Amino acid sequence: MAQTGTIYLVGAGPGDPDLLTLRAARLIERAELIVHDGLVDPAILALARDDARLVSVAKQRSKHTLPQEDINALLVREALSGRDVVRLKGGDPLVFGRGGEEAEAAHAAGVPVEIVPGISAANGAAAAAQIALTHREASSIVSFVAGQCKGLKDQDWSGLAGKGRTLVIYMGVKTAPQIAEKLMEDGLAPDMPVAVIENAARPQMRVLRGLLAGLPDLVVEQRVKSPALIVIGEVTARTDTALANVALEAAR
Repeated sequence: MAQTGTIYLVGAGPGDPDLLTLRAARLIERAELIVHDGLVDPAILALARDDARLVSVAKQRSKHTLPQEDINALLVREALSGRDVVRLKGGDPLVFGRGGEEAEAAHAAGVPVEIVPGISAANGAAAAAQIALTHREASSIVSFVAGQCKGLKDQDWSGLAGKGRTLVIYMGVKTAPQIAEKLMEDGLAPDMPVAVIENAARPQMRVLRGLLAGLPDLVVEQRVKSPALIVIGEVTARTDTALANVALEAAR
């Protein structure tokens, strides 16, 4: 009987291969099997050895290549057959990456798991755009929410955004109108500054700035596409983000 393999839940960071951890890079380079999502940049997949088997389980809005339960089963099945599996995820595997669900499935099947953290999409995007998520003069609280999920309008976001707070929204491009409406209905000022960071830490990165009331139009007019993060708060409008504007002009 084959010895059980190990499932490595690996964070690929925001996209730039230079932002991988050393542990992540080494696992990718030696892996025989890599199961990756759609947010992993091709430049990172290019680090894999020539004979590595690459399996995409990319998810798109309202369309999953594989349901999460099937992804869990795939990982467990391969490990039980004796193969080590590198499960490669954009950002960090435990921040909106469903890494917790996959780890639970592995534990239930008696499969060893190692979780390799990555630079989260929020941290990577903010750094690339030179937006300080916390700032002594603007924000002492940061919250992360998913903007694409069931029951979005029924979720309680009160207190997550406003003076002294920063709200980072993952997967919010398609639901930007509902997000803006929801926040303003909860009392957030229509002129609250916002930033949309598209393709963070990649050569084609864009940083778009505006106000909360204009967020839906900004997304449509600029044809923003995933991967993109929405940052809401006074930190996005600080004058010490001038270098980010230079990066934006260079990306256009």
